Amino acid sequence: MLLYVLIGLSLVLLGIAGLQFTYLFYVDGLYRERRHYIQTLEQKCQQLNSRLEAAERRITRQNEMLAALSQEPATEDEIWADVIEDR
Repeated sequence: MLLYVLIGLSLVLLGIAGLQFTYLFYVDGLYRERRHYIQTLEQKCQQLNSRLEAAERRITRQNEMLAALSQEPATEDEIWADVIEDR
């Protein structure tokens, strides 16, 4: 009778070890997926940072152009106002 109990106990321990290995492989797969996901997010972050820098440079150039252009019409308006007043 003791032999059957020991055989049963060894089978239970074998089952527990099998579950632990299965869980270990599952967690390892999750770790690999998360690591790949994080690498993908880092690449997207770098792309977005470069796009943001390009957009900021473009906005700066556009603001400079607007500043340069906004001064010219003001002087032209003043000139036309002087011409109209002279008539």
